Amino acid sequence: MQRMHATNADAILGALHLASPALPVGGFAYSQGLEQAIEDRWVTDMETAYHWIRDGLVLNLARQELPWWLTCYVAAGSQEWARVVEVNAYLRALRETHEFRLESVQMGHSMAKLFAQWPQGQSLAALTEIVWVYPSAYAALAAVSGVSRDLALSAYLWSWVENQVLAAVKSIPLGQIEGQTLLHRLKADIIVAMRTAEGVVPEESGSAAFGLAIISARHETQYSRLFRS
Repeated sequence: MQRMHATNADAILGALHLASPALPVGGFAYSQGLEQAIEDRWVTDMETAYHWIRDGLVLNLARQELPWWLTCYVAAGSQEWARVVEVNAYLRALRETHEFRLESVQMGHSMAKLFAQWPQGQSLAALTEIVWVYPSAYAALAAVSGVSRDLALSAYLWSWVENQVLAAVKSIPLGQIEGQTLLHRLKADIIVAMRTAEGVVPEESGSAAFGLAIISARHETQYSRLFRS
């Protein structure tokens, strides 16, 4: 039996750790507008849930957030800390609504609290002037931990997709088998999102997710909520 090289195993374990639902960043508390979409009957079953999640992944994240995520990963890996600070500010400014910004800052703050106890995170912990947002905190920690770019981005997007599917399972509701079916279908879309993001120049990135922004703003006054966004 061929043995896995130790450095490969370390990278895979690092990616699994970053993607783990046990990581105390609070992602389970947010639906990123999906709860309101279900309340408004935009999303009513497995098929409409698939289209909602896929569109958010391929049409929004891949074309707006992920090019900056990749830029942050490269900057942190090269220890270009001024660039990391700049990219973090861009990512914070991209949040369209109050709820989305709170989510990203709160999760970024929680991720940053892990820097000091992460074996390779001391250089990030020293950047005390940053109000971290989650995408840049994740990308930077993955980079300094030696997790490869594709592996790190796959783990990041898997966590995002998994949280969306779990929100759909809880709120529509869907059965567990339907939830697993969604995850299988969305694997191919994760690859599409990654390849799309690679082809977008960060300064030219952008999306026009007006419906998502409206849904998020409406969620702020939704009468009964399970999720914080």
